[in-house]
Amino acid sequence: MKHRALVVVGLVAGAALLVSVGAGARTTARQATAAMAAPPVPNAAAIKKQYGGQSITFVGDSVGGSHQRDLALAQRFTKDTGIKVNVVPHPAASDASYSQLARAFSTHSSSIDVAMIDVVWPGAFAPFLVDLKPKLGQQAKMHAQGIVQNDTIGGKLVAMPWFGDFGMLYYRTDLLKKYGYSSPPTTWAQLFSMAKKITNGEKGSNPNFSGFVFQGNAYEGLTCDSLEWIASSGGGHFIDGGKATINNPKAASILDLFRSNIGQATPRGVTTYQEGETHTAFIDGNAAFMRNWPYAYSLAAAKGSKVAGKFAVAPLPHGAGAGSVATVGGWQLAVSKFSKHPDAAIEFVRYLTSKPVEKFDTITNSNVPTIPALASDPQVKKAAPYLSPATANVPRATRPSSALGVHYNEGSKDIYQAVSRILNGASASSVLPGLQAQLQALVNR
Repeated sequence: MKHRALVVVGLVAGAALLVSVGAGARTTARQATAAMAAPPVPNAAAIKKQYGGQSITFVGDSVGGSHQRDLALAQRFTKDTGIKVNVVPHPAASDASYSQLARAFSTHSSSIDVAMIDVVWPGAFAPFLVDLKPKLGQQAKMHAQGIVQNDTIGGKLVAMPWFGDFGMLYYRTDLLKKYGYSSPPTTWAQLFSMAKKITNGEKGSNPNFSGFVFQGNAYEGLTCDSLEWIASSGGGHFIDGGKATINNPKAASILDLFRSNIGQATPRGVTTYQEGETHTAFIDGNAAFMRNWPYAYSLAAAKGSKVAGKFAVAPLPHGAGAGSVATVGGWQLAVSKFSKHPDAAIEFVRYLTSKPVEKFDTITNSNVPTIPALASDPQVKKAAPYLSPATANVPRATRPSSALGVHYNEGSKDIYQAVSRILNGASASSVLPGLQAQLQALVNR
């Protein structure tokens, strides 16, 4: 079954392990959720009468303060409805989370009732998921219809939009001013030039300082990051028009530019960074620039962050003669067909995807709401300045899930392993022909 990926304007990625974050980040995440109470559950008495006493397991988030958010919402839901919710954070790497769910679904396990699924997974997991349209179809009308269409496979609503994502550039306003820059970089060449200059100036007082941090580990995050580099440099989207296109001069040039700056404008260890390591470096004051998702905004702005009041966000840079893009991200909520309590699970999904909860999530955890009306809410606008048109309306790049269908996870692994080899020293010209052949073989299956 082919998966349909959508370009959505306004849109990170088992073991119960939390992403590695600094102590300050963990504290501020708890403070944020404590400062604003989780919304009450509508129609709670009726739900309690029908399903109270049942237990469900929710495989939720693990990045930044997201696990704390999940716990707060689950506790409120349990208090109001009597439905017990066991919250298990999924693996930090999106592809590891995919594998966890694939194992559970393939064995028809009832160990998972509700699961977060990446925006590129509904097509692959649709056969294992409950059709939510009969009970949640009306609520789905509040959400961005492009995402709802993405989550509708074969006429069935197999997931509900939960929150969106897009890549953006975080930068230190104080350091740009200190080193004579009036604005953030607009091209990748400018970014690396500025990062090197600031690094050279800061290293003397802070040996841990590096100019630019991003998700450079060999996992799904690197597929997202490298898509932004390549698409914003005129190098395509790995697969275009049904054909693998990655082996081209523009793609090779930008990948070689990133390779040449590893250990220079970036930490040498950036090739091991996922979201947690990236935001920890920035929040601890050890980086001038960071590529990350919106969730990191609340961590950087919160009390305890060393960069609170000293940073801003901007569109990601681009190559010469091209424009900025941001990879479409986002997470949905789905109910397993093998759940022993599907109706209670659906009520939990109804609650989590409601307007009050999405507002709570945006304000406390800086996630992008999938309900468009919330973008004009005064409290949301104050808490989420990254939703301003300059950043939020940057053209989106979609991962090649439509072309790869159920083979997307294999294709993404081919991509991030190939890009990782380049970042770790191989020339792009020696890697991209093989990657193109691998992707074309998957397209042809």
